[in-house]
Amino acid sequence: MKNKKKMVKRKKENVVKKIKIRTSLKLKKKSLPLKKKVDKQKKFIKKNSKFDMSEIKKEIDAELRGGKIEPHEAEIKEQRAPALHVVTNLKQKKGKSVKEHIQTGVPGFDDLLDNGIPQGYSVLVAGGAGSGKTILCLQTLVNKAREGKKCYYMSFEESEDRLTEHMEEFGWNPQELIKKGKLKLQRMNPFDITRNVDALLAKQKGELLIDIDPVILPKEFKPDFVVIDSLTAIASAFTGKEDSYRIYIEQLFRFFEKLGSTNLLITETKQIPEIFSQTGVEEFLADGVIVFYNFKRGDVREKGIEVLKMRGENHQKKIVACTISDSGITVYPDQEVFSEM
Repeated sequence: MKNKKKMVKRKKENVVKKIKIRTSLKLKKKSLPLKKKVDKQKKFIKKNSKFDMSEIKKEIDAELRGGKIEPHEAEIKEQRAPALHVVTNLKQKKGKSVKEHIQTGVPGFDDLLDNGIPQGYSVLVAGGAGSGKTILCLQTLVNKAREGKKCYYMSFEESEDRLTEHMEEFGWNPQELIKKGKLKLQRMNPFDITRNVDALLAKQKGELLIDIDPVILPKEFKPDFVVIDSLTAIASAFTGKEDSYRIYIEQLFRFFEKLGSTNLLITETKQIPEIFSQTGVEEFLADGVIVFYNFKRGDVREKGIEVLKMRGENHQKKIVACTISDSGITVYPDQEVFSEM
């Protein structure tokens, strides 16, 4: 009887051991794919993460100096930067395209847009003489150059020296940025563009085998930001050749799309514009349109600014006040301007 009880006890113990072994093996099998998944994720982050904290700090410092954020906000942004970078990479891995946005650094202007200007966009900056178009563009380039971005200003009207003096008047110290190779100013002749167009037309007809770019960039300088001042000056060189001008403009926008730079293209209009470009083709091709207004109230001029269009982006749909002081442009996003237009 005792022997039988011992045998039954041993059998039960053996069964329990077998169950434990099987359970252990199953758990190991389940944990292996999970471990592999985690390892793959770590490898992906390590492989695809080009995380440069020094660059992040430069951008945060620039925002701090520009008064866009407070010191405690700068500290929070710096702490969150690594986590934000990892999340962005994981979103890209899942196939979700993450649109990068840029901040101009112009006080008050970036508040007109929910996220900023999408990187790689070509944006018209329209307005009358003295409305603030050139200052907005120069101020943006200076801010981005301070962040370490390569910026290129192509002028068809003012000389390099005059543009430099203009920036010095606002205390922006452009010479330092030029010496560092972050800012380039270049004056061009608009009639050189028309000669380029003849080559572009020949290329389209198959008469020319070499590629011709609508804009000649400085050698070994691929800009992150480009300003063209102005499309109006270029159009004046095409008097009587409207079709050629349209072809050139189409080629210009394609060129910028291929280059991947963020571009501000100035156009001259009336003081209270209703048409924002020479032919209408420009504003159709552009990703965004920023408009400056110069209202006259008695003997006083009052400046206004509006984000008229920014493709795929939420932005304020009103004209707000802006001023030009000895430090540049300031926009007042909560101060709406009303006028009979």
